[in-house]
Amino acid sequence: MITRSPILNVMTRAADKAARGLKRDFGEVEQLQVSQKGPADFVSNADIKAEKILREELTKARPAFGFLLEEGGTVKGTDPEHRWIIDPLDGTTNFLHGLPHFAISIGLEKAGEIIAGVVYDPIKDEMFCAEKGGGAFLNDRRIRVSARKNMHESLIGTGIPFRGRGDGDRFNRQLSVMMAETAGVRRWGAAALDLAYVAAGRFDGFWEEGLSPWDIAAGMLLVKEAGGYVSDLKGGQSMLDSGTVLASNNLLHAPLQALLTNAA
Repeated sequence: MITRSPILNVMTRAADKAARGLKRDFGEVEQLQVSQKGPADFVSNADIKAEKILREELTKARPAFGFLLEEGGTVKGTDPEHRWIIDPLDGTTNFLHGLPHFAISIGLEKAGEIIAGVVYDPIKDEMFCAEKGGGAFLNDRRIRVSARKNMHESLIGTGIPFRGRGDGDRFNRQLSVMMAETAGVRRWGAAALDLAYVAAGRFDGFWEEGLSPWDIAAGMLLVKEAGGYVSDLKGGQSMLDSGTVLASNNLLHAPLQALLTNAA
């Protein structure tokens, strides 16, 4: 049994409380008429309700901290250094279609650096958490990135541009070279869980463009604390600003980045 720090206890309790409503709503979503307005509005309401619970619980515990919220935008706190970066429902499209693969993501930023992160998959009851310098955990078990060093043995996660967003041609070039060099590519539709899966060694790497800070804040720390390396696609550290991310173990990061750079 691991002993979580006070801040991680706050974060995991908030995630658990918000997850109860998401699980109830997920049980109802399949009963809705499959039309654009009905289910989309329903999921939007599920998002908003979960975010409200997270904000209330985290404010109760740390009233001075600010927020960066997917639904609610930026909320300044009286503490200028700390803010929560929250996605109450990462994998909304999966949720809408009754696919049981989505998560709550909570990152804590201090002076521009992510210092704690939680990604909770309520359907599988998998709580991924990490704190700077404290390692990464899945429920009560320590996790590490994979030790694979050969590209042809590696399983890579990604996100695909949709509805005209992003550069589809560039992604197709990236996907083509990645498919030729690896054991496979997966697109599961929840970046926070993709990063958590890299941290747990389920994926050997992950890349995506066009992401928001709340998609990746917690997951990036999970990978780092699990012994992996995270950068933007150019090898820099502008992930939260650029919305691009490449995460893997230290052995695969350079060859993966070279492949993506050549495909650009």
